[in-house]
Amino acid sequence: MVSAVRRGISMRQVAKQFKVSLSVLQYWVRRAGKTRLDRVDFSNHRCGPHRPANRTPEPMEDLILRVRQQLKEHSDLGEYGARAIADALRSHGIEASPTVRTIGRILERRGALDGTKRVRRRPPPKGWYLPEVAAGGTELDQFDVVSGLVIKQGPEVEVLTAISLHGGFSEAWPQCAITGAFVREALVSHWKQVGLPGYAQFDNDTRFQGPHQHPDVMGSVMRLCLSLGVIPVFAPVQETGFQAAIESFNGRWQAKVWTRFQHESLQALQGQSSRYIRAVQKRAVVRLESAPHRHSFPVNWQWKPNIRPHGKLLFLRRTSERGAATLLGHPFVVDALWPHRLVRAEVDLDEATIRFYALRRRDPAHQPLLNQVPYVLPLKRGENE
Repeated sequence: MVSAVRRGISMRQVAKQFKVSLSVLQYWVRRAGKTRLDRVDFSNHRCGPHRPANRTPEPMEDLILRVRQQLKEHSDLGEYGARAIADALRSHGIEASPTVRTIGRILERRGALDGTKRVRRRPPPKGWYLPEVAAGGTELDQFDVVSGLVIKQGPEVEVLTAISLHGGFSEAWPQCAITGAFVREALVSHWKQVGLPGYAQFDNDTRFQGPHQHPDVMGSVMRLCLSLGVIPVFAPVQETGFQAAIESFNGRWQAKVWTRFQHESLQALQGQSSRYIRAVQKRAVVRLESAPHRHSFPVNWQWKPNIRPHGKLLFLRRTSERGAATLLGHPFVVDALWPHRLVRAEVDLDEATIRFYALRRRDPAHQPLLNQVPYVLPLKRGENE
């Protein structure tokens, strides 16, 4: 580079040719000066001393390590940290001993700390608890309800929200009250627009799952999903991570729509929410193109609540201390050697069977079958086969 500059080529051209910044080239030209190139020291070493002037002398560091070992083996208190070492040095008459923070840094630099740093593991893939979703073979739609919003001098507001896991296609429906009937209408309208996913995930709200006071209850939202060939999935109670996508969208909606503006009425809130949703959907177009394929909404489909449901529904649960899991109002023994662990319960209504699979975030691809129990959904009054 310096030779090229001395031949009369401009510095900018030389910097571009050797793919370095102009300041770097100017540094080396200034450092070479007018000296012959074979006599120029081009080694890239630091200008300062090899050892910092204010660093603790090595004999003192060795003494600190010896004192730590003595305290670890013979101290009555059993303490041998930086503060205990500083106290021991002062008790031995060493007034010019390093401070507690310096002793801590010396211990860390010399590898004399017993504590281990937290191991950061890679997060599992999206939808890891559903192998088909994790592999990108099908889409998962998540739904939730935001409640506790009150318009000033107006009604209380609830918002039904939705987002697709892979495509990021989101939607929000602000209403005075979210009921099971409104959830069904919103799901049908949404899926007619974007197509049917393979799975639809909900929390354990009674508007999604149905009342909890009776066993073997299947809510209307569950029946709607099964009639359309969509597998409903219910997230585990009080578990983080499974609803992360929809909870993150709920937070963004509240920050960008609810708290950003002062809404005079429910209609004004709905209008502002619609504008925000259109902008979010427009930004997610590129992401939607790489999302899994959705099935078309059936043309002649009709909602028939009295038809006996068929297909599968999934429950994500954490087992008890005895390795049991509760779903559909019944406790089921999963595995006594799998206590306080996550499981995926697949309720196959056609085969009258519940299969329990083990789930581990550390090894998301390994989901062995733990147990299989018979289960027959009782026939509801007025229900047709």
